[in-house]
Amino acid sequence: MLKCPFCGSTDLRVTDTRDSPKGLRRRRQCKTCGKRFTTYEIVAATPVVVKRDGRREEFDRNKVLAGIRKACAKRPIPFEVIESIADEVEDKVRSLGKAEVSSRQIGQWVLERLRELDEVAYIRFASVYLPLEDVESIKREIDKLLKEGK
Repeated sequence: MLKCPFCGSTDLRVTDTRDSPKGLRRRRQCKTCGKRFTTYEIVAATPVVVKRDGRREEFDRNKVLAGIRKACAKRPIPFEVIESIADEVEDKVRSLGKAEVSSRQIGQWVLERLRELDEVAYIRFASVYLPLEDVESIKREIDKLLKEGK
């Protein structure tokens, strides 16, 4: 239930409604204290992530963020940059406008950003999201990175 941010009352009325780039903009007035405030309403259908084994679960930005943070642990990468990568991935997932997105696609988007940002973080993340099953496959991925860097 929506409450007045000033007094906490739930006795509110809508005085104006308009479309805006942020969503549906509503001006509200509290009937208890008389103060006015603005709210924005957006339709936020949460896409479903299809895992490699076929399981499905709701998209969770925090899971993406946790994976990026693990890959970037002990690297000289500011937290704001890590947050912005998670934001970009979330925006891409939502802008697809699809009900489902594969976990591989999400992993690819993260890998693309990490490749530009930090090679060690990229390899750490790739070791989980790419089919790198042995040391030789990891070596090939590192060789590919080194070749691209030249």
